[in-house]
Amino acid sequence: MKIGILTGGGDCPGINAVLRAVVKTAVNEYGWEVIGFRDGFRGLVLNDFCRLAPADVMGILFRGGTILGSSNRDNPFHFRVEENGQVRYEDLSGQALRNAEAHSLACLLVVGGDGTLSCAFDFTKKGLRVIGIPKTIDNDLSGTDLTFGFMTAVDTATDALEKLHTTAESHHRIMVLEVMGRYAGWIALHSGIAGSADVILIPEISYNLDRVARRIQERKSKGKTFSIIVVAEGAHAENEEMAVSRRVEGSPDPVRLGGIGQRIATDLEKLTGNEARVTVLGHL
Repeated sequence: MKIGILTGGGDCPGINAVLRAVVKTAVNEYGWEVIGFRDGFRGLVLNDFCRLAPADVMGILFRGGTILGSSNRDNPFHFRVEENGQVRYEDLSGQALRNAEAHSLACLLVVGGDGTLSCAFDFTKKGLRVIGIPKTIDNDLSGTDLTFGFMTAVDTATDALEKLHTTAESHHRIMVLEVMGRYAGWIALHSGIAGSADVILIPEISYNLDRVARRIQERKSKGKTFSIIVVAEGAHAENEEMAVSRRVEGSPDPVRLGGIGQRIATDLEKLTGNEARVTVLGHL
């Protein structure tokens, strides 16, 4: 029997551990062959693959990233094609499906988040057997209590909050920490509680900036001359849209959020008279 595996979306700790477990179990316990597709669904579309043996996954248990490579830009159903200096987008899902059939795959294992697994689900409608492995720091997959990558993201954000406390206190500033999470506030909520943030703003509950400013003024009246705010990238004020930094055509999830931290800091400076600084946690 032969199975395939690919990793899509942003990388996070734990992906290589999954690859190692799949390969060692499939080969050593069942005698199956494992085909790895490089750079997510791009590898499936272009038939860019490698055969994975236990020797190929030695020493990767604690290594970050993914040895197969990844992509969060390549949607087989809307795939970027460059020809003669021109760019167009085509549905190459049929080509990807034919490649899977040519390898006689009994099943394709897809390691990814909501965008990658949405593509995987669309392939099941075309008859491809798929097993989805929930991977995302955002922890935003329905039916999954904890996705791997989430707790590491929380640890990183909490560590940043702890470091920001001393700077905020020394300079009497408002410090705004913008964290990832897309449309879910799990990272902001968990790290904000663990890191003793004074205000936590999440996408699920639209905020009122006047209330945030009052919270800061209340702290000042009690002799606390600094405030720590953690905001999820998808947070938004009442009657406002989320802050979008750019859009990436061809991606399973083309919207790239970003910029809400600076928006909040600028507005709070006007409302409170306090200096506000922003730290944006990205791809650490």
